[in-house]
Amino acid sequence: MPKGTFGVTTPIYYINAAPHLGTAYTTVAADTIARYERMNGYDVSFVTGTDEHGQKIAETAEKNGMTPQAWCDSLAPAFTDAWKTLDIDYTNFVRTTEDRQTRAVQKFWSDLYEKGWLYKSAYEGWYCVHEETYYAESDLEKNEDGEFVCPDCKRPVRYESSGEENWFFKLSEFQDKLLAFYDEHPDFIRPVSRRNEIVSFVKGGLQDLSISRSSFDWGIPVPWDEGHVFYVWADALIAYLTGIGYGDPEREGEFERRWPMQYHFVGKDITRFHCVIWPAMLMAAGLPITGTVFGHGFLLVGGEKMSKSKGNGIKPADLVEVFGVDAYRYYFMSDVRFGADGNISIERMTQVYNADLANTWGNLCSRVFNMVGKYFDGKVPAVPSKFADAPNPLKDIADSLYEKYDACMADVNFTDAAAAVQELASRVNLYVEESAPWNLAKSEETQGELAYVLYNAAEACRILALFFAPFMPNTSAEVFRRLSLGAIDEVDDIKAASVWGQLPAGNDVEKGDPLFPRLDVKDIQL
Repeated sequence: MPKGTFGVTTPIYYINAAPHLGTAYTTVAADTIARYERMNGYDVSFVTGTDEHGQKIAETAEKNGMTPQAWCDSLAPAFTDAWKTLDIDYTNFVRTTEDRQTRAVQKFWSDLYEKGWLYKSAYEGWYCVHEETYYAESDLEKNEDGEFVCPDCKRPVRYESSGEENWFFKLSEFQDKLLAFYDEHPDFIRPVSRRNEIVSFVKGGLQDLSISRSSFDWGIPVPWDEGHVFYVWADALIAYLTGIGYGDPEREGEFERRWPMQYHFVGKDITRFHCVIWPAMLMAAGLPITGTVFGHGFLLVGGEKMSKSKGNGIKPADLVEVFGVDAYRYYFMSDVRFGADGNISIERMTQVYNADLANTWGNLCSRVFNMVGKYFDGKVPAVPSKFADAPNPLKDIADSLYEKYDACMADVNFTDAAAAVQELASRVNLYVEESAPWNLAKSEETQGELAYVLYNAAEACRILALFFAPFMPNTSAEVFRRLSLGAIDEVDDIKAASVWGQLPAGNDVEKGDPLFPRLDVKDIQL
C-alpha cells in the first residue's frame, strides 16, 4: 500500500513558443521530485500542460494566418516532444483548450459566482498584452523614452479605458486572510526571499481582479454571461485541479484523494499569481491550499536571464545531443541550486560532466564491473563468512545515505542530495584504490579478501544507482541491468531497497560500454 498521495505541478506553460532551458529546468525539477517520491512509496500525481487561451494567442494566430486552435495544435507537440526527450514522466498533461478544462473552469467560477465573490464593472488601468496582466501605476517602470513599461517583460503597457465591462473577483477582501495564512504556513512560499516579496506586496494593498474579457472570444465562455470569456490566468490556474480529476465525472473521488498537492514549482516571475491570486481563489471556493509554492531563480547566460526574445534561449535538445539526457538532467539539478539564479555555460556543464559522471560514477562502474568479470568470471562474488563483521567504510556511509538524501529532497535541495550520493561514489573509488584488488588477485591466500572488496564495491554501485535514479533514470536502469537486477522503476520503498547487502551473489555482471565517455569542451559546437 502507498504511504499516501504526493502531488507536484509545473506551471501550465504559455504556448507562445517551444520550451527552452528555463521551462525545461522547472519540468526536470518536478520530474526529479516526482520520481523520488514514487520510489519513496507515494502515489504520485505530476501535472503539467499548456496554457492556450488569451488575446496574445489570438493575435499571433491571426498574424500567422491560422485559427487560434490550429495555432495551438501546431505548437503543443513541441512541449510533449521536449518532455519525452528529457524523460519527463508526468501523470497528466492538460491543454487548456480541452473539454475537461472547460468543464473545470466553468464549475469553479460558477461556484464563486454563486457564493457572491464576483461582480461586474468597467475597468480602467494599465495593461500589458505580452504578460496578459493589469498593473497598478505604482508597479510600473519607465524606459529611456519616459514610457511606462511592464515590470516583468519591460515592454510598453497601454492604458485601457474603453468602458468594457468585465467580471471581477473580490481579491481585495483577502488581504488580511492571506497575511494570516502566510504567518500560519511559513513554508507556503519558498525560498524565504520570495516570501518576503509577496508579504510586502500584499501589505501594500490588493485590487480586485478582472477575470473576464468581452473584447475578444478566444477563451472559455463565462457560463452565466454570454459574450464573456475567462481571463487567461483565471483559466490556467484551474488546470492544476483538472489534472487530478476536478469536475470530471469519470474520475470520481480522485480529486478529493489528491488535493491539496504538496508543490507548485514555478519561476520566480510568476510567484505573485501563485502566492496571492491562487490561494485567494481557493479560499473563496472553500478548498485547501497547496503546501508549498517554490519560486525558483532564473537561468542566466552571460549574466542575462534566458529569453527567447533576446535569442539566448538554447534548446534542450541541442544539449541533450552533446551530453545525453541523464547528464543534462544531472547538471541542472546538481549544479544550479534550486531557488537561486544560476549562471550556466557549456564550459561548466562539461566540467561537471567529466568530474562527477565520467571520472567518478561512470568510471567506478567500469572498474568494478570489469574486475568482477576478470577475477570472478562475471559473477557477483560470495563474501566468505569470516568477513561478516569486518570493518566496512562503504556500508557506514551507505547506511546513513537515505536519511541524508531524504531530508534534502524534503527541503527541495537537489544540489545537496546529489552531493550526498557523490560522497559515497567518491569513497567507493578511494576504497578500490586503497584495497587494490589487482594485488589481492595475485595470491590464493587473499582470494577471500578480493571477493569481499569487490562485493562491497558492486553493492555500493547498486545503492548508488538507486539514489541517482531520480536524477538519471536511464543510467540507473542500465546499472541495474548490468548487475542482473530487476527494473529500477518498480522500486517503491527506496529506504528498504538501499539496506546494505541485497546484491545477490552469483548474479551475472556485464561491464558494457562506458556510461559517460569523457568530453573535451573544445570539441563541442552548438
